[in-house]
Amino acid sequence: MPLPNPPLPQHAASAIVEHEGRLLLVKRRNPPAADLFAFPGGRCEPGETPAEAALRELREETGIEGRLPLPFAVYDLNGENDAPGASTHFLLTVFTVKLAGPSEVLAGDDAVEAGWFGLSEIDQLAVPASVRECVDRIAAERGWIRAEERT
Repeated sequence: MPLPNPPLPQHAASAIVEHEGRLLLVKRRNPPAADLFAFPGGRCEPGETPAEAALRELREETGIEGRLPLPFAVYDLNGENDAPGASTHFLLTVFTVKLAGPSEVLAGDDAVEAGWFGLSEIDQLAVPASVRECVDRIAAERGWIRAEERT
């Protein structure tokens, strides 16, 4: 008897927003990734493209308006950061997004906290591996130097 096909992953998207050398992160309220800091983002709604979802989630979770979402990375997250007994599978598209208005942040929706964080601050936060990878890539592309590297 053939094995059943595994369920298809749910599409999700997140937004990397940079302002004055700092990145916008939210602390998640709900699983997966509850209590971790991550880029604003979440599941795509029916009929919504990942780019549209990234901009919507950015607005809902932080009050920040974004524009010009450009694909930055794609992750197949099969159970990463799941609570015990839970099982999730997401195809996450991460976008870089330009700030389209004021930079004042107001945590909302799934975000317990939201704010702008510098590289040394992010290095001290609990973040998913995908976020760490994106931050490291951005730091390398921008020539940002970690505090411990300055001597």
